[in-house]
Amino acid sequence: MAQKSTIKLFEQKQVRSVWDDTTEEWYFSIVDIIAILTDSQDPRNYWKVLKNRLKKEGNQSVTNCNQLKLPSSDGKFYKTDVATAEQLFRLIQSIPSPKAEPFKLWIAQKAAERLNQMQDPERSIEQAMLDYKRLGYSDNWINQRLKSIEIRKELTDEWKRHGLEEGAEFAILTDIIYKAWAGKTAKEYKQFKGLKKENLRDNMTNRELVLNMLAEVSTKDISEEENPSTFEKHAQVARRGGNVAKTARKQLEKELGHSVISPDNAKSLGIAGNMELPFNEEES
Repeated sequence: MAQKSTIKLFEQKQVRSVWDDTTEEWYFSIVDIIAILTDSQDPRNYWKVLKNRLKKEGNQSVTNCNQLKLPSSDGKFYKTDVATAEQLFRLIQSIPSPKAEPFKLWIAQKAAERLNQMQDPERSIEQAMLDYKRLGYSDNWINQRLKSIEIRKELTDEWKRHGLEEGAEFAILTDIIYKAWAGKTAKEYKQFKGLKKENLRDNMTNRELVLNMLAEVSTKDISEEENPSTFEKHAQVARRGGNVAKTARKQLEKELGHSVISPDNAKSLGIAGNMELPFNEEES
């Protein structure tokens, strides 16, 4: 079950959310929603009391919630009660709040947005551009980033064509590419930039993005030419593709007089915030 967590905003208040590719549904943090609707100082206790009352009333459709790991204020992930849009509509009926109706409209809108984007990829691209723009990324960086997403998909499509497994095998090959051109695995690269769960490419500079694109498009092109028949041969192709970008990187560093592998990330560059993107990339 492929899941992607994000943070959505309702009236500038955060709602932790998870998109499930299998069920094609959003799951929303119940505690976050109760905090918004009730302005309670202790929304967890409010939900605990409400949940017990609903159980006694036999309202299993609302209280039979999933638990998913969501990020907390301390940066760690904890199991949290979540509900689908349908469950939330029923739950909201049990919470007296003047925000109930606008919140229902908000949930319906958010639930529909993702499905619309899946049916129309152009909407996904437009939404991604708006999200990046809102966070303060430059137009030049945004154009490079969207191009990197296209190149990454072409590479993973090539790997899928050869029957490679998403997840472990994709991650190993990606690490080989990173190691070849940047001298670091994805995990090492993230640590270098001070990242944890953040997307590595969202925290790359323009130079890093361009070099990574060169590495990935080179890997894809070499694979198309040679049609590697084993995973080991795919690993060799990934290393060769990464080395193409390594050569370009070394030449650029010679001209500049310093490394282009930067510890800068979105936060250190003054780009902060949380967003949901319609793209799911394997990077580690």
